[in-house]
Amino acid sequence: MLCLPYLLSSACRGEATSPLLLANPEAQPGRDRLRHLVIGSPEGVRATINLLHVLNYADQATWSQLVTVPRSGILITPEQGEVFSLLRRDTHRAVLED
Repeated sequence: MLCLPYLLSSACRGEATSPLLLANPEAQPGRDRLRHLVIGSPEGVRATINLLHVLNYADQATWSQLVTVPRSGILITPEQGEVFSLLRRDTHRAVLED
């Protein structure tokens, strides 16, 4: 799931010469910062954002605009002690169009 309010890249301006760098700003005191990344078709990403909104997990307004992944890829910059888990799940297109 992608939450990109903190993008550092020339790719946002249409230049795709280096990977998209996702910054990791400091979390607020007493809170844990999670970065959600949703990668897929524009329709699939929008449908996931809408579903998470309906489930009261994340308001649609807190997500970034859709960002095209450059050919060079995405670079995620971890902090010391962070971990990573990825879920891949295929969804039927009919479900996304509802």
